[in-house]
Amino acid sequence: MSSDKSGGTSIDIYIGLVHHPVMNKRGQEVATSVTNLDVHDIARTAKTFGVKKYFIITPIEAQHVLINRILDHWKSDKANVYNPDRFDALELVELAVSIEAAEKRIEELDGNSAFITVTGANLKEYNNSYLSLFSKMQLDKRPCFLLFGTGWGLSATVINRAECCLPPIFGAGPTGYNHLSVRSAVAIYCDRMRRGL
Repeated sequence: MSSDKSGGTSIDIYIGLVHHPVMNKRGQEVATSVTNLDVHDIARTAKTFGVKKYFIITPIEAQHVLINRILDHWKSDKANVYNPDRFDALELVELAVSIEAAEKRIEELDGNSAFITVTGANLKEYNNSYLSLFSKMQLDKRPCFLLFGTGWGLSATVINRAECCLPPIFGAGPTGYNHLSVRSAVAIYCDRMRRGL
């Protein structure tokens, strides 16, 4: 495992925020709505930690219209002058109609298929550590595509086809409360990925 100039691991990471297929609190497979905060904040996290591309994954055309409106606004010359940091971060954002479409796009960009990697607060089993994932990535020269679910987490159809399942984030308090925002979870996982934890 090699390191970059900041002391972090030099691996190629792509992230995907999945709005379908995900679960609702009744255990039904649904599509969730995109939020403005997730577009902005996860893009900033992605830029901070050297993520190569941040995919927002939804098949709903109305959501694409909304996301494109947000992106078009912040990619304008006026917005670039006003807030160049946000402009730079949002350049990483790309829409995908499905996880499979995002996978194809990664293969176009990277030249290799990605390790589909999942995690989530509700996972009962996980089969990999960060170090074992890094070893596989370097051995096969493949990037990581780390998927995050919205709603009540990724559908079983997504989890079952993943090559790697990372441990959930466990809180330190005695209450058993474990409901981080997806924005917070993405930041924690990106930090752990870069530090090789």
